[in-house]
Amino acid sequence: MKWTCSFIFTSRKPPADAETVSQKLMHQAGMIDKLVSGVYSYLPHGLKVLQKVSDIIREEMNKSGAIEILMPALQPASLWKESKRYGKMGKDMIVFKDRHNREMLLGPTHEEVVSDIVRKYVKSWKNLPVMLYQIQTKYRDEIRPRFGIIRSREFLMKDCYSFDRTDLESEQSYFKMKQAYIKIFERCGLAVTIQTADSGVIGGKFSEEFVATGDCAELEIGHIFKLGTDYSEKLHIVYVDKDGNEKPAVMGCYGIGVSRIVAAIIEGNHDEKGIIWPVSVAPFIVTIIPVNMSDSNMVEIANKMYDELQSARIDILLDDREESAGVKFADADLIGIPYRIILGRKLSEGKVEILERKTKKSHDIAIENVKQFLISALKNPA
Repeated sequence: MKWTCSFIFTSRKPPADAETVSQKLMHQAGMIDKLVSGVYSYLPHGLKVLQKVSDIIREEMNKSGAIEILMPALQPASLWKESKRYGKMGKDMIVFKDRHNREMLLGPTHEEVVSDIVRKYVKSWKNLPVMLYQIQTKYRDEIRPRFGIIRSREFLMKDCYSFDRTDLESEQSYFKMKQAYIKIFERCGLAVTIQTADSGVIGGKFSEEFVATGDCAELEIGHIFKLGTDYSEKLHIVYVDKDGNEKPAVMGCYGIGVSRIVAAIIEGNHDEKGIIWPVSVAPFIVTIIPVNMSDSNMVEIANKMYDELQSARIDILLDDREESAGVKFADADLIGIPYRIILGRKLSEGKVEILERKTKKSHDIAIENVKQFLISALKNPA
């Protein structure tokens, strides 16, 4: 992408209500736009990061054997009354009546909906085990939305639900998800601790939460639950075993705050100049910065390099603005692009400077070797 064809607007001034580093930097880097308290729009390169995190989650979920579905955000209150959870979330749950006077809600979570799906289709022991997941928007009317996208009223979540025949099978599903979560957070460049947790309104007999290290005291980014047969018994999710006996399915549920992961990455990866994205989720991997857009030779080389790196499927941003080198460097640091190619004074020697955002290492590289340098660097990123 070329900057002049993009929708990127940076700011040197943080928002007045910013409480965390991630909230401050996401606004300044032009990743998000606040609509009202706790409700945000994701601007183009903010959305790119969200999509890259989602792709990592999707890949690891698929590897674990989970099957992706998409459930509606709109849910009938009757399902929650059937599970006896209605009212337990208090005013956090957004409830209203439709034109037919039916009580509806915007889904804060989806145990009831997925249970309704499974009880319709799973009848025999041969249909189990099964694990279903989705990546979808959730709604919770937080009494005090804060920390930007960390604690908001509308947020993106990956929620997964396992249905097994026995406690042993359920333990195996739980362990499989736990390992998948560890891999997801590792790929996102996050250091996490795993803690025994209160299961809260989700319920169940045991749960663990994944907490990201960083500057913000709160970022829980994942939570996994052993639900047992509580939902199955209330919602009649049963199967017929080999001997013809009807038994309740043993359930587990596993949530990841996708949008929270984005904030958590920033909380643990930044400096005084801005964000330091891991390569795996960066909105752009490389930015090309010609320091003088009035130099026709420099601009020509920049455009050729841009085309070459694009053809190599490297996610790249060409800063072709009529701005000073200082402004371009500051924006590259603020947005957190891992590699910066500077076309400046070394161009007369047939070289460019490549600067690593994380390590601050500088490399003088011949123009013809830039693509190979980056390909090698990206195989083993700092």
